[in-house]
Amino acid sequence: MSIPSKLPKSVIPEAWNSKEAWRVFGIMSEFVSATERLSQIHPAVSIFGSARTRPDQSNYLLTEEIARLLSDAGFSVISGGGPGIMEAANKGAFYGKSPSIGLNIQLPHEQVGNLYQNISQTFQHFFARKVMFVKFASAYVVMPGGFGTLDELMEALTLVQTGKTRRIPIILVGTQFWGGMLDWFRATLLDEKMISPEDMDLIQLIDEPQAVVDAIFKHYETRGFQPSEAEREKQLYL
Repeated sequence: MSIPSKLPKSVIPEAWNSKEAWRVFGIMSEFVSATERLSQIHPAVSIFGSARTRPDQSNYLLTEEIARLLSDAGFSVISGGGPGIMEAANKGAFYGKSPSIGLNIQLPHEQVGNLYQNISQTFQHFFARKVMFVKFASAYVVMPGGFGTLDELMEALTLVQTGKTRRIPIILVGTQFWGGMLDWFRATLLDEKMISPEDMDLIQLIDEPQAVVDAIFKHYETRGFQPSEAEREKQLYL
């Protein structure tokens, strides 16, 4: 078999390359619009979990209670704006004292935004949306969920672990659901030195709603919720 002396020329039409270049301005506009709308919501807590959770299921009701407690304690609550756990988070905050924020995403099978949003922002790009979840959050509360929830969790852990964002509480709710994953972290990732022992301290596993709120306040008891100047500078490079 002969090996070609050089790679073939690109078959991507020039018009498509131009379209890709102009797409950058659409991405910029998402960041600008979201930053302007969300810049006054501190302190806030981002809540994640399955879109498939039904309103009659225990995790939906638990999320609603956690969000209501956070809202009454003075935290805006940020969710993905869709159904399931996202709806429960927005609903709990909506009937509390602080704003309920939904960061909606446009999908091929379009996600319908839930009705419990004081502030609603829609994104076309997942990565822009994920930056906003981290940029404006003083804590992450992660309920049981699937690939999307795991994606958000690992994104947060990676950003904190690598120092690309400030240290915030990352709280997993549901010992039965998350326990096996944490056991694997310890038995495999830690044992094979893929992570450091202190990396496990980035995660808290809590089941009780009020304990979630208390853990967030405890983390910030010696400092304010607002990021320092150094932390703000760091978050410019998320």
